[in-house]
Amino acid sequence: MGSINCKEYKTTGNVTPQKEQSTGGAVGSYQSKCNSSSASSSGNKDSMPVEQEAVEYTDPVAVCNVSDLKENEMKQVDFDEDTRVLLVKQKGRLQAVGAKCTHFGAPLHTGALSQGRVRCPWHGACFSLETGDIEDFPGLDSLPCYNVEVSSEGQVLLRAKRSDLATSKRVKNMVARKPEDQRCFIVVGGGPSGAVCAETLRQEGYTGRLILVSRENYLPYDRIKISKSMNLDIEQLRFRDEAFYQQHDIEVWLGVGASQLDTAQKELHCSNGYVVKYDKIYIATGCSSFRPPIPGVSLNNVKTIRELDDTKSIVAAVGEASRVVCLGASFIALEAAAALVSKVASVTVVGRDTVPLKAAFGEQIGRRVAKLFEDNKVHMRMESGISEVIGDDSGNVAEVQLADGTRLPCDLLILGTGSTLNTQFLAKSGVRINRNGSVDVTDFLESNVPDVYVGGDIANAHIHGLAHERVNIGHYQLAQYHGRIAAINMCGSVKKLEAVPFFFTMIFGKGIRYAGHGSYKDVIIDGSLEDFKFVAYFVNEADTVTAVASVGRDPIVAQFAELISQGKCLGRGHIENVEDRQAWTTKLLEPLPLVR
Repeated sequence: MGSINCKEYKTTGNVTPQKEQSTGGAVGSYQSKCNSSSASSSGNKDSMPVEQEAVEYTDPVAVCNVSDLKENEMKQVDFDEDTRVLLVKQKGRLQAVGAKCTHFGAPLHTGALSQGRVRCPWHGACFSLETGDIEDFPGLDSLPCYNVEVSSEGQVLLRAKRSDLATSKRVKNMVARKPEDQRCFIVVGGGPSGAVCAETLRQEGYTGRLILVSRENYLPYDRIKISKSMNLDIEQLRFRDEAFYQQHDIEVWLGVGASQLDTAQKELHCSNGYVVKYDKIYIATGCSSFRPPIPGVSLNNVKTIRELDDTKSIVAAVGEASRVVCLGASFIALEAAAALVSKVASVTVVGRDTVPLKAAFGEQIGRRVAKLFEDNKVHMRMESGISEVIGDDSGNVAEVQLADGTRLPCDLLILGTGSTLNTQFLAKSGVRINRNGSVDVTDFLESNVPDVYVGGDIANAHIHGLAHERVNIGHYQLAQYHGRIAAINMCGSVKKLEAVPFFFTMIFGKGIRYAGHGSYKDVIIDGSLEDFKFVAYFVNEADTVTAVASVGRDPIVAQFAELISQGKCLGRGHIENVEDRQAWTTKLLEPLPLVR
């Protein structure tokens, strides 16, 4: 094991947690399920113990009449002046959960309803109507549940847990560490996947030692915000505070990387000199920004965007007179350009394709995105590249030379030129690594080595949809989902991957949603590209819709994601009727396909 004299590292959480820190609660359970009532029956107040009713629940509140809801209808109702509730009627049964998505507060009654769950219209998070559980991401927390009764007069009566009224979200019960449990589980990677995995392990009943190893010096945070808004500090970005990890006996090693994995001895060698034995390990080490081999790329003020410190250095380097160049027409580069254009003298995007985002969205949408940037005073230099970065006597970038020989003045160069997977430390571990650095995993996120689980950006995994082969996708939502699935399986349950990739961004006030995966031959546009209010259907050679994107047309992408998650598919024939291209959404409430 590591010496006490090894390199200093930061840690939060208790290395020797005390038993009395337990938060209580049943293993793997939420605070309560949504007690619901048949729409035609009267309430039964005797079904709840008197003491529990008096201590935990409010008095009944009438919110509507049972006749106000049709079958398979969602309705937002007022519980009190500060609390909104989502009321749903399915199969003659009423259920009630919190009305706002726990991620960014989207109104769930405008989302996608399917059998037993609702999907957020903005970013695709899913919640069970039975328990309020978060079942797909982004986000961390679950919804509060409400007891539902129907009076003999047909009034719908709701009772809330008093502890749920203070907030619109709820953390699943987590067990405490037991000193007699000598197991050690390690989570490597402090990104969204590792953060979810660590929490889920405690939620699923793991009571042994739990270590979260993070290369960055910050507690896990929402890194997708940093390229969109560069003035946020860690307190505004982090998922949980230090007290949360201490309370739940999760050791967080900050500023510590993984240097070697020895699967024969079941040991993780860390950059601080420590060697830790594990029983099971989850690896979600993500990506690092790629710097292309361009002459001068190592000059000062040539930046990448991947971590919070990257955006801090960018903000420190620019002023009102700065001339910024962004290399690459990727989402990262475009988001950075949009975030900076109002703060500097000029921003130029240099991309090698004919239009930005062509590979993802096609020529038509890419052309409209380019116009959006030009309308917002961003200069677009497409079908180009940078052949040299030219510095001044101080070693700072002063100009960039484009592929055609043109020179642009440049005080800051931002590289949005892709990424490399952080799996180098797995060399000689026995874990098989693909040529691109990804790791093949089973449908339960276990690698070829037992007790070694892999997820997030570095996982080559199956997804729901048309992709029969494994795919390597770097989506924030998918990374969080992997963390949950891995933790459930590490704890001894069996949970198969069933995720649909869901991507989102916000550029100049335009929210772009995208769900699905796969190649396409045609892009069918429904709506107005000019007005940025459209749905795009991506159709492959077999006339199957592989993905759907939208701007200003929620919840259509969430509905498509939910359709695919049910094992159903969408074909060209379903969207050919120009007068009613959304008729296919009724398939969401049809019975699930029978699997033999």
